[in-house]
Amino acid sequence: MPPVGAIRYHRAMDIIEAFQRLSLALAIGVLVGIERGWQEREEAAGKRTAGIRTFGLTGFLGGLAGFLQPFVGPMLPAALLVVFGIAFVVFKRFEAEQSQDYSVTSVVAALVVFALGTVAVVSNMSVAAAGGVAATALLAARHSLHGFLRNLTWLELRAALVLLAMTLVALPLLPDRTVDPWNSINPFQLWLLTIMIAAISYAGYLAIRIVGPKYGILFSGAAGGFISSTAVTLSFARMSAASAQAATNLAAGASIAGALSIGRVLVISGIMAPVLVPLLAVALAPVILVLLVASFWLARRSASEKGAADVHLDNPFELMTVLRFGAFLGIIMCLSRVMIERVGTSTIYGVALLSGVADVDAITLSTAQMVGSVLTKEIAATAILLAAAVNLIVKMVLAIVFGDRGYSIPFSIATIIGIVAGAAGYAGATMIS
Repeated sequence: MPPVGAIRYHRAMDIIEAFQRLSLALAIGVLVGIERGWQEREEAAGKRTAGIRTFGLTGFLGGLAGFLQPFVGPMLPAALLVVFGIAFVVFKRFEAEQSQDYSVTSVVAALVVFALGTVAVVSNMSVAAAGGVAATALLAARHSLHGFLRNLTWLELRAALVLLAMTLVALPLLPDRTVDPWNSINPFQLWLLTIMIAAISYAGYLAIRIVGPKYGILFSGAAGGFISSTAVTLSFARMSAASAQAATNLAAGASIAGALSIGRVLVISGIMAPVLVPLLAVALAPVILVLLVASFWLARRSASEKGAADVHLDNPFELMTVLRFGAFLGIIMCLSRVMIERVGTSTIYGVALLSGVADVDAITLSTAQMVGSVLTKEIAATAILLAAAVNLIVKMVLAIVFGDRGYSIPFSIATIIGIVAGAAGYAGATMIS
């Protein structure tokens, strides 16, 4: 007589649900079997050892093990998995000795199919189905994965591991609070910014490797502009120092990043305080236009330059450069806070000038929130514009200090013209009003 728990179990699972779960277990095996059979489709009849039928039955066997578990005991699926695994391994061993193919992929795939078949019956069907699709996709990506590994360099792998360690190991250990007497240095946020700089550099490296130098740089610059154009400017400056032939194209990428970061200021202001948009647009729109035109012109120019597409980067990002930049930002943030406390915060313009050294978003958010209550829209707009101008100048300095002349000169010229155009637009609007 079956245990009472087993009777309750099968009363809870009606006949229709049981068929659905067992069918899913069978379908998972068939799906993986199709992929395995396709890999051996060139083999002669009788030499295809594990295909649709074998894997289909394996998944069904796992489902039956889960279905019978309440009657026989919880150890049944594990025991069957061990017995099945041993039998499959022995069989594949004889096959490998004949074919001289010692891959264990099919063995592992069979064990996974058995386990997913059991999950389909005793647990969540969606999880089992998703696992089957994921396993099949991984098996089908064999050639792509092998090609990826052949092209992967040790420096690329090491950089990825360092980036993961910075994010998943070091970041959670840092306190998310200020730790200095001036209430300015937050180790968690500062390290997060450092990670962001490294990630943008690595993403730009990958974009260049995948898409090619011409479009990869522009794509990376555009994407980075929505996150941190300062980090993009620094990363591209380092790239230009390593590969002077691509300096013009890198300047184009930094210019488009700057344009999009200025556009982000307009968007943030429009969300927080729409009354600021007309005042900001008259000054920021010319800057955006100048930087976009400069980016387009520099990209066209780099396409016609001999050797412009030859980007030789040995390292996705240099950790010491990233750490130095993070330390630089930390020092600036600390000095800014000290100066504010010593001099006073009676003028929002001084705060904006200091804040713009590291970031524009913070001063944009803070001033936009105070519009109408503490600040007039004119004062708030002027403060945001000052911060944006300082930030543009800081990026220009970073380009000059860390980048090649072929990168820093065109980027600096575009930045200066953009600042002048923005100032002219703001002055003209002020005179008219």
